[in-house]
Amino acid sequence: MLNSALGRFRVIGIIEGISYLVLLGIAMPLKHFLDMPVAVKIAGSLHGLFFVLYIIALAHVTFKNKWSILKVAGAFIASLLPFGNFVLDARIKHEQP
Repeated sequence: MLNSALGRFRVIGIIEGISYLVLLGIAMPLKHFLDMPVAVKIAGSLHGLFFVLYIIALAHVTFKNKWSILKVAGAFIASLLPFGNFVLDARIKHEQP
C-alpha cells in the first residue's frame, strides 16, 4: 500500500482523519468541560503535522496520477469535514493498483 503515491495518500488521509476526530471528540471536550487545555495543545499540534503531510501527499498524488482540479478540491474539502477522509478513502480505494 505504501509503494504508490495513492497508497501513501490514503494512509496519511486515514491518520489525519483520526487525528481530527480525536481533536474534536476528545481533546476539545476535555478542554471545555474538564479544564484540560493541554489536550488540545497536544492533539492540535499532531493534527497540524498530519494535515501538512496530507497536503503534501495530495500534491504528490495529484501530479503523479494527474488528478483533475475538481478531484483535488474534493480531497481538500474532505479533509475539512469530520469523517470526510474516510468517505474519500472509500471512493478512491478502487483506483489503487
